[in-house]
Parts: sequence; structure tokens; C-alpha cells
Amino acid sequence: MANLRDINRRIKSVKNTAQITRAMQLVAASKMKKAQDQATSGRAYADLMNRLLVNLRENIGDEEHPLLTEREGKELIVVISSDKGLCGALNTNLFRLAMEEASDGAAFVTVGIKGKQFLARQGKNLLADFPLSDPLEFAESKQLSQFIIEQYTEGEFSTVKVAFTNFINTIRQEPMVETLLPVRPIDLGRDKSYVGMGEEPEQAEGQSDGPEYGGYIFEPSATAVLDTIVPQYVDYEVYQMILESRASEHSARMVAMKNATDNAKTMIKDLTLEYNKQRQAAITAELLEITTAMKALE
Repeated sequence: MANLRDINRRIKSVKNTAQITRAMQLVAASKMKKAQDQATSGRAYADLMNRLLVNLRENIGDEEHPLLTEREGKELIVVISSDKGLCGALNTNLFRLAMEEASDGAAFVTVGIKGKQFLARQGKNLLADFPLSDPLEFAESKQLSQFIIEQYTEGEFSTVKVAFTNFINTIRQEPMVETLLPVRPIDLGRDKSYVGMGEEPEQAEGQSDGPEYGGYIFEPSATAVLDTIVPQYVDYEVYQMILESRASEHSARMVAMKNATDNAKTMIKDLTLEYNKQRQAAITAELLEITTAMKALE
């Protein structure tokens, strides 16, 4: 059984740990609010672009774009993880899903130190790593999206998938692997169990249903419009997925640090109770020794 000095030392150690986790909780909460606002503000635009491109891809006919073309080849998987740990099982769940979805011979691109370290340990084919700042600027994420476009247009890869953590709410973050190229339906920030995927946008009132492009009129041409809108779509979807991952990371870290702080407080209470019990037992033992000695002197 530990003596009073050992218990007192443990209480001080746990109190110091609780102070650290409490400070990290407050820092994560501050970053979480900014990251959540940034992620949620761009979802409507990302969702509209995705629905538009999905619909266009089904109606462009012979006017195909290189970024929309189906082809044979390997998979390229972009893994968006965190730079730091202490965020619960966030990265572990993401890596498990990414490995389950990855085909044999798939190549990887990483965002975040944790993803880079994991793939290096697994001996996977890592093409590139992109260290991005936090908070993220759109110009930074374009470097990643441009690299993805270059790799896809070269024809070596048939599919580009992105493994990221979709932010549902502060308590819940869901790992996802979504197909970025060729364009597929994507739902960000919502529970897939309750949301239909790839619903076509409603046709505007008075819009003619042309025979060639399903109601869309292209000026000056379908190719010229797609040459502009498809790269912009890739740029913004990558940016939004990184924002979702950052919001999930800070939320998960805030919750993990709060749980750690609460556990530390519970441990302090248990140790203090044990300390008081042993202290009381020691005092009682001393009183018994004094009483016994006095009786022996009578």
C-alpha cells in the first residue's frame, strides 16, 4: 500500500496534468469555433457545385472533359489527417477506413503529419505530402488541388479519392472516403444515413429542356465552360474537405481534453479520499500507541 508521501506526490502530479489538459481544452475550443464557422459557411456553395457537375456529367453527351472521363488505371487517394495527436480516435478511424477502401497498388498523397507517418510505417506508395497551415487559406489548398489535376490528366490514375473526416457536430465526426474525380455525388457535413446522395438540382422555372445538354445552354461552348468550372470545382471541394477535417480535429481534441480533465478531477478526488483515510488511520494508530503507553505506565 502506498504511503502518504506517495499519494500526495500522485495528487500533485495529476493536478499538474489536469491544468495542462484544461489549457489544451480551452485552446482547442477557441480554434474549434473558428474552424466550425469556416467549414459550415462554405458547405452550401460546395454542395451546389457538386450537384451541378454531377448533373452536367450526365447530360454533356459527346462533349466530354478530361477530368470527367472514365478510364482504366490505378487509384490515387488523398489522406487528410491532423498534424498533432491528442484528438481521440479521429486519425485511427480515418486510417482504418482509408486502408479498407484502398485497392492494391493505390498511390497516396497526404495532408498532415500523422497521415504521412502512418503511410510510411505501412510501406505505401506516397507520392507527395502537403503541409498546410491552420487556419487554412484557399491559395494554399490550390497547390494540392492543382497537383491532383495534373496527376489525373496525365492518365496514370483512373480515380482520385479523398479520405477525410466529415464534421457532423461537436460530438460526432465521421470518417469518409469520397470520389473526387471523375465527379461523383458528395454530401459534406451531413449524416449519410438520412441524406439522399446525388439529387439533381431542380430545373429553373422557364428553362428550356434542350435535347443536347438536358436544359443547359453553354456559351461560348460546353468545352470552354467545363475547362473553367471543373478545375474550380476540384479546387473548392479539396478546400472544403480540408476545412471539414480541421473542424473535426479541433472538435475531437476539445472533447478528448475535456474528458481527460474530468478523469483527472475524478482521480484527484479518489486519491484525496485515500490520502485522508490513510492519514486518519495513521492518527488513530498514534493515539492507540499513546494510550497503550499511558496505561502501561499506570
